[in-house]
Amino acid sequence: MKSQTGSGKTAAYAIPICEKIEWLENNVQALVLTPTRELAAQVREDIANIGRFKRIKSLALYGKEPFAIQQDELKQKTHVVVGTPGRVNDHIEQQTLDLDQVKYLVIDEADEMLRMGFIDEVEAIIKQLPANRVTMVYSATIPEQIEKLCQQYMGDPIKVDIPSDDSSGSIEHRLFEVKRDEKLALVKDVTIMENPDSCIIFCNTQERVNEVAVELEQEGYTCDQIHGGLEQDKRFSVMEGFKSGEFRYLVATDVAARGIDVDNVSLIINFDIPREKQSYVHRTGRTGRAGNRGQAITFVTPTEERYLQSIENYIGLGLTVNEAPSRAEVREAKEAFNQKMAERRIVKNNKSARINQDIIKLHFNGGKRKKFAQSILSVRFPIFPMSQQRI
Repeated sequence: MKSQTGSGKTAAYAIPICEKIEWLENNVQALVLTPTRELAAQVREDIANIGRFKRIKSLALYGKEPFAIQQDELKQKTHVVVGTPGRVNDHIEQQTLDLDQVKYLVIDEADEMLRMGFIDEVEAIIKQLPANRVTMVYSATIPEQIEKLCQQYMGDPIKVDIPSDDSSGSIEHRLFEVKRDEKLALVKDVTIMENPDSCIIFCNTQERVNEVAVELEQEGYTCDQIHGGLEQDKRFSVMEGFKSGEFRYLVATDVAARGIDVDNVSLIINFDIPREKQSYVHRTGRTGRAGNRGQAITFVTPTEERYLQSIENYIGLGLTVNEAPSRAEVREAKEAFNQKMAERRIVKNNKSARINQDIIKLHFNGGKRKKFAQSILSVRFPIFPMSQQRI
């Protein structure tokens, strides 16, 4: 299925998979492959939320997490595994992941799998799966090599191409022509003028992400940064903070561009124009999601015109050139900007928080079965000492 980002691709496969899962079976019945750890964690959470009332158990497998812990979790009832190709292959090689009963395979963000060089690992995984499975491929773009993969491993594949509705105005694409050394000043002026509820600023390198984030923090912005050089726990912590409204501005490399769903991101800024035209689609797809309106602003220097032309040809529309705001305009807008910056962002539709708000989770770990049973009995039927019973 080819469809623009934010159109509900995850729900398109997660809902029918959860419906088809046989809860009593103690086998992995569905495998979802994703290109990044963040996307794997998000998809696992989405599947858990969708399958909540059926008690579907989903597990995320990705690198930089202890292998032994994942191995122990796989010994428990697991209906759906969501993982990155590298770590899934590790578990297959160590014979800690049994895929003999997999009925459904999903390859999510297939074009990014190709770009990141995961296709060989994906093919190795496919060869370990039952031949009579259902295979689904989802992506915002379908390159030729992905088409060949579908033809090779899918029987009579049906292609579903959902056209983009950008022409209807869900995302307004704008352009600022700027010199390289004037970008930092421009990003501050533009964000003051736009004053978004939340914003993602994309850069091409980790060094540039750090440079922009430090500059904005010094100017009083509530912001944080995320890139591939951070420890995994830190990356998850940053994304959770952004989703929950702890800060309004996220400065990121393309690690945050793929499939990450954050409520009410109204502005995307390409501080550095992406070198690959597909990356522009995925970056700007973080806004204007699920029928909402959004803006995508791109900074381009005189030496980057060739990338701009490639992007415009690819998306089928020209980016509207804008003049930089004047000093007077920025001064006039600064008070409203400062007022919003002093307030915590209101998250209007945090799906997981809304679903979990009335649920209390109890986690039991360790101990013998007899002790565990006694603990449950004590919770349900409090056992008092003999002296208290006599009183």
